[in-house]
Order: sequence, then structure tokens, then C-alpha cells
Amino acid sequence: MKKITIAIMTLACVSNTFAEVVCTKEPVEKWKNEEAFQKELAATYKIKKFKVTQGNCYEIYGWDKSGKKVEIYFNPVDGTVVKQRN
Repeated sequence: MKKITIAIMTLACVSNTFAEVVCTKEPVEKWKNEEAFQKELAATYKIKKFKVTQGNCYEIYGWDKSGKKVEIYFNPVDGTVVKQRN
């Protein structure tokens, strides 16, 4: 029984790790310009990496103003935060 519980818990963790955040289903033409959006974010974050995810998000890895590491998913249409990990 203990082995089954451990296996179930492991699978739950793995599936959460691979769950993709989906930010929008809007066409790319409606998204904010990547360069302009990065410039907007530069006022608040020091960006180490900026990318577009498979879930149609703008994602950054970097630091906030207080120096805390952040990983943030933004809706590329309106720039709102969809998910954040510190």
C-alpha cells in the first residue's frame, strides 16, 4: 500500500510539473509587441530570459526590484500576470 501511495504522489507531482500554463487563445496579431513589452517590464524587473511559451504566454525569468528571483507568465494581449513563481 505504501508503494502505491508513493507512486500516486510521484505521478501527481510530475503531471503538475508538465502542466502548461495557457495565457490566451487570441491570434498573435492581437498580442503586444515583444520588444515594447520587454521595455515596459524593464521598469519593474531585471529580465534574464524572455520567451514565448507553447501556452501562448510571454514568460520572464529574472529579478524584481527587491532582488527576489521571479518566473512570471504574462497574457501577451493585455500584459496581465497569469501565473507567478518566486
